[in-house]
Amino acid sequence: APNYVLNDLAAIDGVTAVASRVVGGALINLDNTLVPIRAQAVSLPDFAAPRLNDLYLSSGRRIDPSRKDEILLLEGFAVAHDLKLGDSLSATMNGARRRFEIVGFAQAPEYLYSAAPGELAPDDARFAVIWMSEDALRAAYDLDGAFNQALLGLGRGSDLPAVLDSVDRILADYGGIGAFGLEDQLSNRFITEEIDGLKASSRSVPPVFLAVAAFLLYIVISRMVQSEREQIGLLKAFGYTSSEVGMHYFKFVLVIAIAGALLGCILGVMAGRSLAGFYQIYYKFPFLVFRVDPATFLTGFFVSVLSASAGGLVVLRKVFGMVPAEAMRPPAPADYSRSASLGRALKRVLDQPGRMVIRRIVRQPGRAAVAVIGIGAGMSLSVAMLSVMASFDQILELNFSVMDRSDVTVSFIEPLSDKTLFELRSLAGVIDVEPFRSVPAILRNGRNTYRGAINGLVSEPQLNRAVDDAMRPILIRSDGIILAESLAKILNINPGELLTVEVREGRRPVLEIPVVGISESLLGSPAYFELAALNRALREPHRVSGAFLRIDTDQSDTIYQAIKDMPAVAGVSLRSEARAAFQRLMNTGAGAIRFVLAAIAGIITFGIIYNSARIAFSERARDLASLRVIGFTKAEAAFVLLGELGVITLLALPVGMIFGYYLSLLISAGFSTDIYQIPAYIVPESYALGTIAVIAAATISGWLVKRDVDRLDLVSTLKTRD
Repeated sequence: APNYVLNDLAAIDGVTAVASRVVGGALINLDNTLVPIRAQAVSLPDFAAPRLNDLYLSSGRRIDPSRKDEILLLEGFAVAHDLKLGDSLSATMNGARRRFEIVGFAQAPEYLYSAAPGELAPDDARFAVIWMSEDALRAAYDLDGAFNQALLGLGRGSDLPAVLDSVDRILADYGGIGAFGLEDQLSNRFITEEIDGLKASSRSVPPVFLAVAAFLLYIVISRMVQSEREQIGLLKAFGYTSSEVGMHYFKFVLVIAIAGALLGCILGVMAGRSLAGFYQIYYKFPFLVFRVDPATFLTGFFVSVLSASAGGLVVLRKVFGMVPAEAMRPPAPADYSRSASLGRALKRVLDQPGRMVIRRIVRQPGRAAVAVIGIGAGMSLSVAMLSVMASFDQILELNFSVMDRSDVTVSFIEPLSDKTLFELRSLAGVIDVEPFRSVPAILRNGRNTYRGAINGLVSEPQLNRAVDDAMRPILIRSDGIILAESLAKILNINPGELLTVEVREGRRPVLEIPVVGISESLLGSPAYFELAALNRALREPHRVSGAFLRIDTDQSDTIYQAIKDMPAVAGVSLRSEARAAFQRLMNTGAGAIRFVLAAIAGIITFGIIYNSARIAFSERARDLASLRVIGFTKAEAAFVLLGELGVITLLALPVGMIFGYYLSLLISAGFSTDIYQIPAYIVPESYALGTIAVIAAATISGWLVKRDVDRLDLVSTLKTRD
């Protein structure tokens, strides 16, 4: 658009600032890299700092307007390729190869998340941003006296939709591809999704861990109150009220809860500082200051204390219900009548220590059930986190092996005739070529809108496929559009309904296309349409935006070099590199939290099992000493105690598996975003590893408790009152 159009943009109601610039795609050619690297070239005003979307100069100096070959380079790309100030760089712009001198490294808000156009995962080594003189870039793209991108600043209270409509109306005659607000800017959107993912995790995961911790504390205090019932009765007999006695135990709960909350706050600050440092590297922030929000600090502290206190308060009801005379009496002897027939049956298959273990469980089913549920809850945390970790790996496998089976994706500068495919097919080593067309569009269903693209594929794609929820390939239809499930939810649309598609290139038609199917998508929110039908709707037959290639890897170097020399190629993406980049994306940021949660789940699981073993030992120390006196060996006495733990642990395994299944669904939903979806894949390995973790925790706990059994002082233990 000519520069005078800026006056019309500035006159729009609500616009407070307008800036123009020139942007364009480029390919960087490095001597040590065969695959051409995609880049974005951005103009800088020659004699002033940018009014909007300024950059941060991390090292070096600003460009000299009189030197047309000087550039600033995105710092992350320079670090990835070990480029230094003063180095030269070769880039292809608008079909012409040029050489530039690097005079500075920069970072910018709009490139905090530096992903190549059309890709989701950032990769410093595969995408660059070049800032250069406005006059030089205008000359490179034949835009003297014109611009191809306008930036607008809005005042408070401005009507964004009205402003966008006005901008589109003014720029429509000049080929405007559609104005959009800050929420749709790439870096802003990805970082917002990251923050939303962290928020979702903070809402869905901590309550589960806090509930398990409260349950664990409930078991501890419950056993303590039961073992000290005579002392409680004696205190009440001396005149202490139930509230005073209850407060004694509640203070004990508070000490544990407050100590744990303080430790959690300290560890949270440490983790927050580490995460802030990571985000500064990953999202290219020039600086990022970690600050503890007092409200968040207090909320986390009091929620943790209240959750732990809730477990103790349930037990304190027993203190209020104790009558002194009843509490000071020894507990009523156990009712052995229920296990008489069981004993006769067990005599034929178990020895005496084995029968003692089973009788103990049968005579106290409530206590055994609580222990089973506690261990099962701990195991469910491990199973759920292992399932989520497996789901992340499954996403990679499905997306880059089942859905995308190509080796190379080639994108063109603009939609070209499909005759271009013959040139790709003629390259030695290219096995298969599958065309595609990507058309930017705004999808509307009533008030629901989504700014994305329509992906035109062949009717039976083999290299890049749409699949259903059973991972079966979906035929791309010419009578309607197929939406990803996540996109269908955003638009609130079902198969059979009409979707409004506002195309943002070419003639910019507004199409009404029926939705004919819903597909699974683990990355992004794609929409699929049959390629020939899409071209007919656009009245641009036989046009393609690029192609998916399957190649002979032994000849890959030759193929990459040939593609590198094609002037119409805008970019080349390798599936292997895209997979590695997305692996890093999922293993960092909100995705990395799953490793921390998995470690916490393992610690809680061990804590529950060890706690159960310690409580059982403290309750039965006198019984174990009696067994030793009447002739039981240390091993037999330990078996009576640990055999009960073993049976309860085995009973807890199926409970933990059931709990883990439903917890996996909850946590997977918490990790999912609009950018990527984390389906809950309950793989057998999750159950197996969860079972191994529980058995290992039980084994270690049993070994620690057995040491105490072996060291038991028989005389002092037998002197204690029953």
